[in-house]
Amino acid sequence: MRLSALTGSLLLGLVLAQSVNAASIYAGEAKAAAVCSQCHGIRMPSADAPFPPLAGRDDEYLKTALKQYRDKSRKSDIMNAIAGSLSDDDISNVAMYYARLKP
Repeated sequence: MRLSALTGSLLLGLVLAQSVNAASIYAGEAKAAAVCSQCHGIRMPSADAPFPPLAGRDDEYLKTALKQYRDKSRKSDIMNAIAGSLSDDDISNVAMYYARLKP
């Protein structure tokens, strides 16, 4: 009885974790489409754009970079303004979304 209750609890936890993760990716996709894609594109920026593509980048790298732009320890007038409007959740969601894309 205790084993089945423990197993059920573990399975429920896994299901909830996956749904939260999926929700974060969808939130990241929406934020990326609204904020990031104009310059960085989804998979590739436009051919003449000087902005790097973000698809397939490491999520920890993206989170760190966005937080540095937000607190202005990394300088870019455009990125400081854009990242300044992002919450910690936005940053995590966008980083998770771009990291899961194939470059």
